[in-house]
Amino acid sequence: MRDKVESALNKIRPNLQADGGDVKLLEVTSDGVVKVRLTGACGGCPMAQMTLKAGIEKAIKQEVPEVKEVIAV
Repeated sequence: MRDKVESALNKIRPNLQADGGDVKLLEVTSDGVVKVRLTGACGGCPMAQMTLKAGIEKAIKQEVPEVKEVIAV
């Protein structure tokens, strides 16, 4: 499942990088929780939580339906 999640992240990563940010995959748990770290401009952006849920989580769930949640750590 980790490879599928990484593949989904690679599809949205250019959008984050265009704004000076990025996302790093830290862990995919056995119960379907994906842990990521927002870096660069995304790390301190006031819209980061919306980007995480409406952008990153949505994109991952479309590619990997077994993912239950994406959280930033």
